[in-house]
Formats: sequence, C-alpha cells, structure tokens
Amino acid sequence: MLEETLQILDREFAKAAWETTIMLGISLILGVVFGLICGLVLYLSSHKDFINSKSINSVLGYIINVVRSIPFIILVVFTLPLTFALIGSKIGPIAAAVPLSICAIAFYARLVEGSLKEVDPGVLEAALASGASKSLIVRDVLLVEAAPGLIRGFTVTFISLIGFSAMSGMVGGGGIGNIAILYGYYRYETGVMIFVIVLLVLFVQLVQWLGDKWANGLSR
Repeated sequence: MLEETLQILDREFAKAAWETTIMLGISLILGVVFGLICGLVLYLSSHKDFINSKSINSVLGYIINVVRSIPFIILVVFTLPLTFALIGSKIGPIAAAVPLSICAIAFYARLVEGSLKEVDPGVLEAALASGASKSLIVRDVLLVEAAPGLIRGFTVTFISLIGFSAMSGMVGGGGIGNIAILYGYYRYETGVMIFVIVLLVLFVQLVQWLGDKWANGLSR
C-alpha cells in the first residue's frame, strides 16, 4: 500500500498543490480586498458620524447574508453560469476561484465589520474632536486600532478557504482535496487519504500560528 501511495503522490501531488495554490491565491486576494471594502461600508453606513445610511447598510448586509446562507457546494453549482461568463470555463482551479472568492468576500466582510465595531468609541470621538478628516480617521485611526482583529479575521478566512478549496475538487476544481476524493475515496487508497488529511491539518496549524503571532504583534 505504501508503494502505491508514493507512486500516486509522486505523479499527482505537484500538480494538485499548484492548483490549490492558484485557487487560494486568487480567492484570498479578492476576498481580503473586496471583503475589507464591504466590511468598511457596512460599518461606516451604520455609524452616525460617517455615512450613516440605513438603506446602504440594509441592502449590502442582505446580499452578504444571502451569500453566507448558501452552502458552498451549492454556491459552486449556482455560480457556474457566472464562472463561464467570466473566464470561459466551468472547470479548473481558476474557475473554482470564482465561487471561492464570492464566499471569501462575504465571509471576511462580516469579520471586518465585527472588528471595526470593537474599536473603542472614545478613540474615534477624540479623533473627530481634533478636527481630523473622516478619510484620515478611517485610514490612520479606525483601521490601525482594528488591525489585530482584521488579521485574526484574515486567518479565519484563509483557513475556511482551505476547506472550501478541498470541496471544489468535487466539481472539477482540482487541487489537493481532489486527490483525497479521487484516490482516497473512490479508489480506496487509504494512504493517500491519510497523507492529505495530515498535510491539511499541519498547514492549518501553521496558518493559525502565524496569524496569531502577527495579530499579537500588532496588539502590542
């Protein structure tokens, strides 16, 4: 069994690792950038000293809640027409990155909103009283004070995407998860399944450790 497992990994692992890297890289970048923007808008539109727009907050919040309510595997299937319209294909790691990005944006946006709401109101009041512009307060006060929470949210989002990327293999996304499903489940290669599980557990632990260390450093 060990020899067969090593042969499969030697043949398939490098390609699968690259596919997972593509999926995670694209979805993480888009998720963090647009998730941060959406989270900021959610917070600012609910704050009386900034945008203070109930309609913007309600519409954006509703859209985000709808996306978060859909199980990922269903979201993948539902967004296939959009995926094909954007990249001209429904399979492959880049195609899988489309639903992953949508999921990451909605997920991180709520985490960003929560982190911003944890900022001490007294700090914002002092900044506003000093006469600083609102854009300056957002950039140099709000985001700086919320930085540890934003990093922790980034870590949670990254770890969630690792799990979702494994699921995307079921719909042609490829990646490390696809090896576990194709060989470990359908072909009863238990060694491959165990290898993938151990690898993902170690990778998640590493990401969590690095994220906590980064956030703790910013807290000090």
